[in-house]
Amino acid sequence: MNYYTAISNYNQWMNQKLYAVCADITEVDRKSDRGAFFKSIHGTLNHIAIADLIWLGRFTQQPFAAKLDAELYSDFSELRAQRERLDRRIIEWANNLTPDWLNADLTYTNSSGFTRTLPHWLLVTHMFNHQTHHRGQLTTLLNQMGYDAGVTDLPAMPEFQV
Repeated sequence: MNYYTAISNYNQWMNQKLYAVCADITEVDRKSDRGAFFKSIHGTLNHIAIADLIWLGRFTQQPFAAKLDAELYSDFSELRAQRERLDRRIIEWANNLTPDWLNADLTYTNSSGFTRTLPHWLLVTHMFNHQTHHRGQLTTLLNQMGYDAGVTDLPAMPEFQV
């Protein structure tokens, strides 16, 4: 298993864990402003999905345009279903990455209108790091509310339990 295959599986595993915990929280509590970058648990979940769709669109040359604080889905069950589809799509995509593609450059324009050219491997790594960053915020918010998402360490993934 290579890094991108492992981290795409980790992404799915963590999202499944967090969405399962969030499903036990009332809609009011999920959408309550808790002072996070994207205000609420629901806002943060939406943001992670939006960023993943934007990056995946850049990588696959199928652009996805949305504001980073947009609400893709106001309904939690619809957001969760989208997340499940997106995670499967990311895994399938990551399983097909090649060294040549990873070492090639991508020129993109970010949400502030700034254009950059960087290697794919760096930008793919950033996409997965971004997910982890915001999931860390979610685990903090959940913990503050008395919810425990459990172990979040990569080696704790079921694939690595022998």
